[in-house]
Amino acid sequence: MTRNIDRLIEIMARLRAPEGGCPWDLAQTFATIAPYTVEEAYEVADAIARDDLADLKDELGDLLLQVVFHARMAEEQDAFAFDDVAEAIADKMIRRHPHVFGEAAERDVATQTVSWEAAKAAERAGKSSRGAASALAGVALALPALMRADKLQRRAARVGFDWPEARQVLDKIEEEIGELRAELDAGARPDAVEDEIGDLLFALANLARHLDIDPEAALRRGNAKFERRFRAIEAALAAEGRRPENASLEEMEELWQRAKAIERGQSPGAEDR
Repeated sequence: MTRNIDRLIEIMARLRAPEGGCPWDLAQTFATIAPYTVEEAYEVADAIARDDLADLKDELGDLLLQVVFHARMAEEQDAFAFDDVAEAIADKMIRRHPHVFGEAAERDVATQTVSWEAAKAAERAGKSSRGAASALAGVALALPALMRADKLQRRAARVGFDWPEARQVLDKIEEEIGELRAELDAGARPDAVEDEIGDLLFALANLARHLDIDPEAALRRGNAKFERRFRAIEAALAAEGRRPENASLEEMEELWQRAKAIERGQSPGAEDR
C-alpha cells in the first residue's frame, strides 16, 4: 500500500516538475483544481448510488489524486505535504474516537454522535483566529445549497434554535408559500421572488431534517423519478414517430400519468396524481 501511495506522490511531483513536467498540471492552482475535487467527490457518490464497485474503485482513485495534487502544490509552497495531511487526519480520528483509542466507555451510536460533535465543537473553538466562535462556523460555503441548509439548521438546533415539532415547520412552509404568492401577485422584482423561493426551500430542508430525511437525497430521488418518467414520455412518443416538441402539454401529461401508474403497479388508466 505504502509503495503505491509513494508511487502516486512521485508521479504528481513529476507532473509538477518545472523542467519536463506537464504544462497543464503546472498551470493549476488550488482554486482551479477545487472544482475538479468537488466533481470527483460527486462521481464517487454516483458510483455508490449505482452499486458499481468496479467504478467506485476508479472514482476513489480519482479522488485520491485530488488530495495528492493539492498536497503537492502546498509542498511547493513549504506549507505542508501529503504525509502531513495523513498525519493530521489520523490524529483527528484518534482524538474523536476515545471509546476506541482511549478510556471512554460509550459504545452506542447516539452517545458516540454526541461525543463526536463535542470534539468538533472544541476543535472549532480552538480556531478563534478564523472566527470559529459561532455555532455555524465551519459549514463550508462550497457545499450544495440544500445540503448546507441542512447543516446550518442542525448547528442552530444544537444550541436550542429550532422548532419543537415538524408540524410547526409545516406551518412555516405555508407561511412562506403565502409570502411568495403575495410577491407574485404584486408583480415583485425577480430578486424579491428569488428571496422568497430561497426562504421556502430553506423551510422545506428544515422539514426534511425534522422527519430524519436527507433533503439532498430526497431531491436526488425526485430528480431520478422525473427523469425516468420524462424518458417514458419520450419513448412513447418515439414509438409513434414523434418528439415532445411535437406533442401538446395535455398529451404529455396523459403519458406522464400512464408512466406514473405503471411504476406504481396500477392500471395505466387509473387516476392518481
